Amino acid sequence: MDNRYAIIMAGGVGSRFWPLSRNKKPKQFLDVIGSGESLLQQTFRRCKDICPAENILVVTNADHQKLVLDQLNIKKERILSEPFRRNTAPCIAYGTYVINKENPEALIVISPADHIITDEESYRETIKTGFDFASSEDALITIGIIPNQPETGYGYIHADLKTPSKKFKNLFRVIAFTEKPDRSVAESFIKSGDYFWNAGIFVWSARSILKSFNEFLPDIFNPFSEGTSFIGTSEEKDFIDRIYYNFPNISIDYGILEKATNVYVIGAELGWSDLGTWSSLYGHSETDSNKNALIGGKTFSHSSLGNLISIPKGKVALIEGLEDYIVVDTPDALLIIRKQEEQKIKEYLESIKSMAGGDIA
Repeated sequence: MDNRYAIIMAGGVGSRFWPLSRNKKPKQFLDVIGSGESLLQQTFRRCKDICPAENILVVTNADHQKLVLDQLNIKKERILSEPFRRNTAPCIAYGTYVINKENPEALIVISPADHIITDEESYRETIKTGFDFASSEDALITIGIIPNQPETGYGYIHADLKTPSKKFKNLFRVIAFTEKPDRSVAESFIKSGDYFWNAGIFVWSARSILKSFNEFLPDIFNPFSEGTSFIGTSEEKDFIDRIYYNFPNISIDYGILEKATNVYVIGAELGWSDLGTWSSLYGHSETDSNKNALIGGKTFSHSSLGNLISIPKGKVALIEGLEDYIVVDTPDALLIIRKQEEQKIKEYLESIKSMAGGDIA
């Protein structure tokens, strides 16, 4: 039996990618970069390179199960449906209990479904290092991205670079995690040289992460442990619906990793982006001579500089006099916002929903 497994977390809503990303079809199900694959399909393909396809589980919202089936060559029973969004800790626990029941010796990589990774060879090597280390150590491993600028939109990992692993390349013990810092703090992190961006990609054994759930998140560990017999049976759905209702809305980072003492980081350069904003997509897009990223249909720009313009294929747009704007056109909604104000999209969306109805989200 192959002990390598993957859990793909595909339950997000991607509201910062409105109006392209909607509740009915969030960004992980979209081909936002024009590659011919959705972000979920890219993630699934990468996972197939590091473990058998039958060992991949996708955890998603119950409303999106059909979308997963439509996009992936995967058996229905390998799609785990969450009845409520409860952040990453319950999601990871669910996938881990399913895997642990069929293989207690499992080594698991946890991967978000909506990230971009362009250096796939480096990704494979990094995850292999994680698997090798997790197979011999009681360790929780996070993947850290070597930063190239003081980014305030990412979390940071402070690593003990003075005592690197002698056996495993670029592997260090974690000192602390810091959530999205302000500009001056991010600049100090970059200057110090011993901080990584937190990619939200993890590697560990089923045994180690369940031990950590027991210690730090018993409110999640105990209900799953008491109902393990329901996993893989016709009673699983009712069981999951029942216990999820009472689960805390908590991330794996806050619930476990920031408290545990056996956390390590592997520093890597993967061509990574969490693709959390339109600006991050701009950073991964080809641009014209005026630094405009033009996605989808045919856009003719004049006296315009540094914009991201996404319009439907088959459509023609003329843009004049814009600088550093995001323009996204869909059949039923149009976004025009300055790049520096895009963090307000989620805020504005609440007002739009009250005015135009929930379907617009």
